[in-house]
Amino acid sequence: MRLSFHGADRDVTGSCHLLEVAGKRVLIDCGMLQGSRELDEDNAKPFGFDAKSIDVLLLTHAHLDHCGRIPLLFKQGFHGEVIATAGTRELAKLVILDAAHLQDEDVRRHAHDTEHHAAPGISLRPPRPPLYSLVDATNSLGLFKRTAEYDKPVAVAPGITATYYNAGHILGSASILVEAQDAGQRKSVLFSGDIGNRGRPLLVPPVTPQQADFVVMESTYGDRAHRPIDQSIEELLRTITDTFAHGGNVVIPTFALERAQELLFFMKRGVADNRLPAKMPVFLDSPMAISADEIFARHPECLKPEIAAMIAGGDNPFAVPGLRCTRDRADSIAINAVKSGAVIMAGSGMATGGRVRHHLLHNLARPESSIIFVGYAASGTPARLIIDGAKKISLFGESVAVRAGIHTLNGFSAHADQPELVTWHDAIQGKRTTFIVHGEEKAMAALAPLLRNTKVEIPTLHSSYEL
Repeated sequence: MRLSFHGADRDVTGSCHLLEVAGKRVLIDCGMLQGSRELDEDNAKPFGFDAKSIDVLLLTHAHLDHCGRIPLLFKQGFHGEVIATAGTRELAKLVILDAAHLQDEDVRRHAHDTEHHAAPGISLRPPRPPLYSLVDATNSLGLFKRTAEYDKPVAVAPGITATYYNAGHILGSASILVEAQDAGQRKSVLFSGDIGNRGRPLLVPPVTPQQADFVVMESTYGDRAHRPIDQSIEELLRTITDTFAHGGNVVIPTFALERAQELLFFMKRGVADNRLPAKMPVFLDSPMAISADEIFARHPECLKPEIAAMIAGGDNPFAVPGLRCTRDRADSIAINAVKSGAVIMAGSGMATGGRVRHHLLHNLARPESSIIFVGYAASGTPARLIIDGAKKISLFGESVAVRAGIHTLNGFSAHADQPELVTWHDAIQGKRTTFIVHGEEKAMAALAPLLRNTKVEIPTLHSSYEL
């Protein structure tokens, strides 16, 4: 049995692990790289393996850094099977098609800017090719075949099974335990995926498998503890009311899957408790998040019983009074005319792309407005630059001053923090080696000495281990 790592390396996130066992090549996740540097070229680099040789892909969840390069894998010859939970199948379709659409937009914008803003006498540089096309993305969705159910082993190939356990991270997310016969011995490898933050209002908490010989474990927040969520809710409500009192808007760069729904839930509760104005406009300016709201209702198996009961009884937990869902670009642009008293939620959560960049352009320099970050921001992204105190950032070629109030509420994180990661790991019996992945270097280094009863490895890009 051989395990190799082909995702990200040092301060860049992205998940892609290859397990070779029983004559089969099993890929776990195939994510797009995100992080501290310009990654277009890195995402286009060879995977480190032949895409045609992969027999099956096991997908932990639908975030871009776990599924975003599946169309590229298809484009390079992978015609095997993708196995995922029902919730992940639906969300991955949204994420993959949105990624293809954004790449196409970037190419057209780059071509326009090059043509219209090049200096006289300077030859035009050709636009960057997209990583994959909308056709590639659409065709790759045909690879999603069998659906995994939580806690029920799936036959991956003769002698190989995969069991999906609810990871509590986003709808449909899973940790995957792969068990296989190898050289006459039964061996198991647990891939954590992204582990959820316990105590969330919508999703059931993560489930920890009882036993594994080897563990591949994420470390996103391996170096810190989250604030209690009650404190973050209080600051969210207070920031909204204070900003409205000063005549500004609240802009929230929002991850479309789970985070957007959670914030809407808390704002609906804030209105019901008379903590927020009953008629405040709340713009959900994210077609992906709007569609994700609908998908939540179809998957009660992932939701806490009280949330599933609300939906079953016709009480939409995300329907804030005054909510306005803007799918069309024209409606999104019209939000720019609103100068005060609005909450604007738009992607992307790290402000690397999407509609939120336009809303930041119109609000970031206004002292009366507020920007609230509610999730992980990778090193070097616009979100992290703002959080770290940058006085100016570049948006659409303009240098924009940062004068708005900046708030970071990490109590809303969908990732487990350091104490939760350690508790999750402690519950696994029989582990020989734990591989720490999917985190910045300082987070991995902080987590490593806290992991007990196991050998710890921090693999580098394309490194390989005999298990």
